[in-house]
Amino acid sequence: MLLLSGCGLFGNSKVLRDAPQVLTVTSPLFTEGVMPAQFTCYGVGESPPVFWSGAPSGTRSFALVVDDSSAPITPYVYWIVFNISPGTDIQPGIIPPGAVQAENSAGTAKYKAPCPAGRSHQYRFTVYALNSVLRLGNGAALKVAWTAIASHAIARGRLTATAHHK
Repeated sequence: MLLLSGCGLFGNSKVLRDAPQVLTVTSPLFTEGVMPAQFTCYGVGESPPVFWSGAPSGTRSFALVVDDSSAPITPYVYWIVFNISPGTDIQPGIIPPGAVQAENSAGTAKYKAPCPAGRSHQYRFTVYALNSVLRLGNGAALKVAWTAIASHAIARGRLTATAHHK
């Protein structure tokens, strides 16, 4: 079983714990911290728009990790997308040009729409500013991608949203 940290990444990465939280992360469609159903299994299930600002100098790319810290096995990773170019953001249902997706907890390299059952869940959209473009291909193993993100993170920011079950 993999070791998990409270920072939302695998392992005990001092780099990630110490990365200053300078990024501001927002989504224009999340009202009062609630993720609309269209971005869950109860809707279309597409990835939501995510925007960020405040990247430090030295940022060469960004990574986005979407996880659920209240899942029975935490964190449950719904999406990892990396090698996002500076000046780019995430539009609904679209992978930015040149960006790459790693495996999620389900073992697929794509956005897995959250499907909260029984109670509301808190989903974390964490954006990492990286000092490099990662040399990993599409479908990189989850732990490999997390480790690479951890070793190159120079800043981070997080948006937390609730999604409700039906």
